[in-house]
Amino acid sequence: MTQNLMQDIAGGGIAEASRVIDHPAWSVLKGAVEEFRPWQSADGSVDFDAEGAPARATAEAVLGRVTDAVEELSPLLPHDAAYHRALVADLRAWADAGFVVPDFLDSLLAFQPARSRADGRQHLVVFPMYTQNGNPDRNLEAVVLRMVWPEWLAELERTRYDNPLFCGITFEDFTSGYDTNSAVLFPETIAVREAPERFTWGGIFCDREAARFRRVTEEAVRVLGLELPGDIREMVADQDRCQQAFVLWDMVHDRTHSHGDLPFDPFMIKQRQPFWMYGLEELRCDLTAFKEAVKLEADGVSQGRDVQYAVLFDRMFRFPVTGERVRNYDGLGGQLLFAYLHKHDVLRWTDNTLKIDWERAPQVTNQLCGEIEDLYRAGIDRPKLVHWFAAYDLVSTYLAPHPGSRWAKGPDALDLSLPPRKLVDDVLPDEFPLSMFYEALSKKLKSVIASTKGIRAASAERVAA
Repeated sequence: MTQNLMQDIAGGGIAEASRVIDHPAWSVLKGAVEEFRPWQSADGSVDFDAEGAPARATAEAVLGRVTDAVEELSPLLPHDAAYHRALVADLRAWADAGFVVPDFLDSLLAFQPARSRADGRQHLVVFPMYTQNGNPDRNLEAVVLRMVWPEWLAELERTRYDNPLFCGITFEDFTSGYDTNSAVLFPETIAVREAPERFTWGGIFCDREAARFRRVTEEAVRVLGLELPGDIREMVADQDRCQQAFVLWDMVHDRTHSHGDLPFDPFMIKQRQPFWMYGLEELRCDLTAFKEAVKLEADGVSQGRDVQYAVLFDRMFRFPVTGERVRNYDGLGGQLLFAYLHKHDVLRWTDNTLKIDWERAPQVTNQLCGEIEDLYRAGIDRPKLVHWFAAYDLVSTYLAPHPGSRWAKGPDALDLSLPPRKLVDDVLPDEFPLSMFYEALSKKLKSVIASTKGIRAASAERVAA
């Protein structure tokens, strides 16, 4: 390794020649992981008695190629040295145990990317894991990523939006689990014997989010005949600018889950609730990012305006028509935002053309954020079931419930002798169906949304070109 290369690595700005994926060992590692993955069961173990299973010696040899490649690549990434040592130990222990359900807790605890965030810093990550919105099974995965931590973002985190666990990241390359719709790297997806006392990082791939946003938004704008302001049209055409918008949006959204006047368990991940509660929580976090973006624009932060329109367009054009209509809480949030803006005359669908009142859009969007915040503020004084009904009332003010809904008929239609979690069974899979507008839009955008599976920034640029 040359002296200049060592200086580049030590400074956190990795030279292009030192890209991990350009090293021959990365191809070896990636190929070995892809060979190993089909042998795994859903829990990550290998059943050597199953049809098509390899001999144990074969599995050990393939995993040996993974460990050898990690050790060969690790000197390029001295900041990950402790993690890679723990990773190799976990891989070898897994093989020695006969490839039972994997336990990579030691290497997970050793991986600490948020402790030293440096713009452009690479990480080589290998874990048995599922990929959120991607592969539901805990297969072995490998991904090379770069940290996105420009000085302007670091300054905002230091001075306004403290979020020491957040990692904005971009893809360099990945194995099959990320050739999907997944745009996150979260520690809770990794196979471990027990959950750590607390998680210390969370990564979101802003390049995939931006590329997906651009492709869907460009098509939605075309289909709907929407005239964009010049600067927003330029933003949608610019991958780097969209990435900056998404990394800021993500950082503010992520911290909002634990900020504000909240019910007892704001994250709501450990309890069973109607899916509109999750939808309101995600929308609250997005609209908080929107509200902060309005303030940032007023303070002269150029990314502030871009975040506003990233939130509006992604929420209104992609979210409602993406995924199955089964407890689709993100889709519900997008429907609610559109309906609210339409009811308050910010949106008009006239002569088969969508028009937006760009001047009033920030004010009215913030108004919806205020209504959700008021719901939350009052929630601390309500029993759980009463709070769920209050939330239902808010949503159903703007979205028509399914005509067969028991919840829409009110408390008298439900067996209130049951505990609240049992009443969730009475929620229809599609409690708030798509409007006629969104049914039509879904058909128009179906193919372009499908085309974003596994999207990378480079593929988005090719489409734009």
